[in-house]
Amino acid sequence: MPDTAAIRIAAAVWGVANAMTDTPPVSRLLAAALAAARYETLPPDIVDHARRAVLDWAGSALAGAFEPPARMARAVVAELGESRQSTLFPDARASALGAALANGVASHILEYDDVHKGSTLHAAAPVIPAALAVAEREHASGQAFLLAVVLGYEAALRIGEAVNPSHYRHFHPTGTAATFGAAAAAGSLIGLDAARLLDALGTAGTTAAGLWEFNADGAMSKHLHPGKAAFNGILAADLAKQGFTGASRILEGARGFFAAMSNGADPTRITDGLGTQWRIAENCYKLHACCGHTHTAIDAAIDLRQDLGPDPAGAVKTIHIDHYGPGYEIVKEMNPRTPYQAKFSLAYVVAAALAEGAAGLPQFSEERFSTDGTIDPAIARLLAQTTVKVNDELTAMYPGAWPARIVIETADGRTLRGGGDYPRGNPEAPATTETLAAKAKSLIAPYYGEAAADRIIGQIATLDTVPDMAALSWR
Repeated sequence: MPDTAAIRIAAAVWGVANAMTDTPPVSRLLAAALAAARYETLPPDIVDHARRAVLDWAGSALAGAFEPPARMARAVVAELGESRQSTLFPDARASALGAALANGVASHILEYDDVHKGSTLHAAAPVIPAALAVAEREHASGQAFLLAVVLGYEAALRIGEAVNPSHYRHFHPTGTAATFGAAAAAGSLIGLDAARLLDALGTAGTTAAGLWEFNADGAMSKHLHPGKAAFNGILAADLAKQGFTGASRILEGARGFFAAMSNGADPTRITDGLGTQWRIAENCYKLHACCGHTHTAIDAAIDLRQDLGPDPAGAVKTIHIDHYGPGYEIVKEMNPRTPYQAKFSLAYVVAAALAEGAAGLPQFSEERFSTDGTIDPAIARLLAQTTVKVNDELTAMYPGAWPARIVIETADGRTLRGGGDYPRGNPEAPATTETLAAKAKSLIAPYYGEAAADRIIGQIATLDTVPDMAALSWR
């Protein structure tokens, strides 16, 4: 049932006094709660979570801006016309819409950006580029920007949870549910009231898109999804400010988001704890540069490597991995021939972790792959010794947990077992702010220099004191 605090907020705005119905007005409840939020009433730890999210995002976005898909997106944005509203990474300006599009693309390329288990959604890549672009355009304060980030995560993650896990079979939530999050962030920064924010959510929902078919080809669509979600979210908020109306029951309506994109959506995921329990506190940070569905297995492989002696790859006879079904569908490639395929290969990342103790950017460099597969002999041999199976018991734990189990038979006859239910960097095994800062610096410094990396990390730590986000430098 809807949370009573959410009902009180909605009742004050629309007179929705009785939301305890079979089909609660969750679109209105969400819009009312988001519009009522104020920076001053956010718990201090939630503000800190927002700063951590921005810190982690900055590394992926600033480094990702140099990758080919990001350069392509910037070229398209340049054709849309000249504007200096917002920062366009790495060193240009564009309209808020254009900057959010290209920066959103850049944010998701390295596969190092954050993720949330319950929604299976990468919130930073769509939400923060939208928030930053609008904050700069509107000359908003750092506090307003941080509030927008919190609200964007709130909308995106709650809606993603409501439609998961069935939504995930065909749809990429970072392109679909996160469109609502970008609209919430942008709407907060331009001061939309509850009625106009409801319009923005309605328009965002009708533009929400992102199909998994790109994975069959290793296409660049995955990078586009957060950029387009950021673009569409800003567009929806700006239209709403002009009086452009949107569906008032975009989530729960008979032909709304839940009905169209989920088999058995759970509206209570929208309303439970709404206004008091902030989803950004559940954020998960990646410590490996690949698909999050592989991270629990990577952690287990790194742990097991310690028992394999001075030649870990040579000590392995066979590797067997048990995984959960929805995740395995995304990471089932057994012989990756490109860095992109390798980032979505459970077998490859486990082999790399066993052979080299890491699954970072070096393990996904172009020179490691050919049309026949990986050219690293140790990793290639481990791949040939690896089997993967979907385990129904692990599948039943998803999406609340992202479990994996590994069994290694060694050349000297031993059996090593490892695994876990949550990757490191999740709230169950949190990454420190110092770890996130080191990760950000390792991504930013090679392109911008150590001094710039330190300055950017420092300014993120003090965002709540910034009077005008447009005055910040991201170089």
